[in-house]
Order: sequence, then C-alpha cells, then structure tokens
Amino acid sequence: MERISTHQFWSLGAAVLMGGSFILLANFVTVASGRDSWMVILPTFVMAIPYGLMVLSLSSQYPNTNLLQISEKLFGKWIGKIIGILYILVCGYYSGLSLGAIGLTYEQSIMPLTPRWVFNLGGLLIAFYIVNSGIETFARFSEVIFPVIIISQILNIGLAIPRIEQGELLPFLSDGLKPLFWGALRVIQFPMEYILFLAGLLTFLPNGKQEQAQMKTGVWRAVFMVGILETLIVLIQILVFGPEETNRLAFGILTLGKMVELSKTISGVESMFMGVWLGALIIKSCAFIFMTTWGIETVFNVKGFKWRLAVSAVALGIALWFTEGATLTAELFFVENKLMFPFAFVWIPFLWGFSLWKMRANFN
Repeated sequence: MERISTHQFWSLGAAVLMGGSFILLANFVTVASGRDSWMVILPTFVMAIPYGLMVLSLSSQYPNTNLLQISEKLFGKWIGKIIGILYILVCGYYSGLSLGAIGLTYEQSIMPLTPRWVFNLGGLLIAFYIVNSGIETFARFSEVIFPVIIISQILNIGLAIPRIEQGELLPFLSDGLKPLFWGALRVIQFPMEYILFLAGLLTFLPNGKQEQAQMKTGVWRAVFMVGILETLIVLIQILVFGPEETNRLAFGILTLGKMVELSKTISGVESMFMGVWLGALIIKSCAFIFMTTWGIETVFNVKGFKWRLAVSAVALGIALWFTEGATLTAELFFVENKLMFPFAFVWIPFLWGFSLWKMRANFN
C-alpha cells in the first residue's frame, strides 16, 4: 500500500483545494456579493476545517479505510453501497467536466484558434499518466507544481498593485449582509470538493498519533493559505477593475497579466501565467479521476489498468460532449452547487455523528 508523508498530505490537499478556482472565482462571487465579495472567500474556505477534522477523526477510529468503507461498516452494506455509487457517479461526471474546463479556459483566453479537444486530450494524457503511476507520484507532482502556482499568483497580484484605483472598495456592506450569504454559496463547493477528496485519500495516510496531529495542522495550513491567497486574488481584481467590470470579465486574473509591464520592456506575461496554471487545472482533473477509481475499487472490489483507462476514457467523452462553453460552465456550476456541495455537507457530519453515537453506546 502506497503512503504519502504529512508534508505531501497538506501540499496535495492545498493544491486540490485551490484547483483552477482562482481563474474564475472573482467573476463567480462578484455576481452575488458585488464589491464586498472579497469578504466572503476566507470565511467560506474556513468551513473546510471542521469537516477536515471530522474526516481525520474517522480515520483515526478506522485506520486504513476510506469513508466509503467506513460508511458500509456503520450504515450497513446496502446503504454504504448506495453512498459509494453516488460518490462514483458524481466524481466521475465531474472529472469529465473539469477536463473539459481545461480546453474551455485556453480556448477562451490565449489560444482561441486551437481546437478545444487538443487541450482536453493533452490534459487527459498527463492526468492518466499520474493516476496510473499512483498517489505518491500525484503527491510529488503537486509538491513541485503548487509552489510555482503560488509564486505566479503572488507576482500577478504584486505587479498589478500600481493599477489600483482608489475608492473601489467603498462603501463597505452598502447592501447589508444578505449578498455575502449568496456569495458564500458560490464559493462553498470548493471546500466541499476538497473534503470529498480527503474521503478517498484516507487509506494512503500514515496512522501514527504524531502524524495525525501533523495532518490536522496541515488541514489548517492548507485552508488558510489557499483562502488568504484567493481573497487577495478577488480583492486585487475589484481594486483594479471595480466590481462591475470584475463581474463582466470571465478571466479577470488573466487580464491583470495582460496589463503587467516591467520597465517598459516586458509586457503581456499572461501566456506565461497560463502555462503555469495548466498544472492547477490538471491537478483538479487528476484528483477526480483518482476519486472515481477509489470509489470503483471500494464498491465493486475491482482495480487495475483497464479500469483506470475506462474511467479516463469516460472523462474524455464527457469533456468532448460539451461543445458550447456556456453549457459546460452551467453544468459545472450545477454539479458543484447542487450535487457535490449537499452530498459532502450532509454525508460527512452525519457519518461522524453516527460513529460518535455508536462509540458512546458501546462504551455504556
């Protein structure tokens, strides 16, 4: 059985938590919360902490098992199988949508004349190689790529500071607190995706008490690092473009890259940034292909190269099925907010609470 280290746990988790969300996040959240949307990001991401701690608590009670196996133990075989099948269907479908998002992002940003299927197929080949190589390779890939993604984002934010327009953030909370609630609903799916990934990752984690404590710290580190960075990404776009223009721009952070100018000799570095951010998009797709294969292995007790190949082929088919960008975007939003969010939001605390109740009942 492959194992990843505690450092790999937090870096891989942070990379999956971020995914490619930073590319479109400002556009998503300003639709609902306007100029106050930057206030929503970190508090919403923090919701991943109690959920992550619940997942790790279940892991310490049932070592070497994932949450699908734990669900079978606690709820019974048939209910556990139903939960597992839902997990497979949701994650498998979303793996194809996230793969399609790679082609959509590049087609609508810097390479509009290149057919979308080229990016879909290229992303899949990289993701399939990582999936077939195992979780340790995925963790090492994230360890290398994630710091580069962070540096590129910090550079993009820092170089955009001279473009800030005064007064774009004022007045605060002019429309009250209600818009913040609707904005949070457009962000909450990203922490829940991270939790669903942890649900399958458990079997690859170390079991020692010291490692458990380090992984709990890793959840905090991942959430706050990604939450603060994505808050800054949304904030800088509002400060530069204003809330109305941020809402209109589908790729606001890419537009910031187009505005960068260094000593009047280097400009338009958005293509370099997009090359780096491809790694983030692949990490997201790769995570969901992993999750789908873990679900199949758990529920149907089958594994091997042909099943990984089948899952990857289905993901590519789903990506190629959506030829219209607007349709793909709407489907992504539907799966994230209407399927993954309520699934994780209910499943994890209910499973944790039932496990706690059963332990106390047995103790008494």
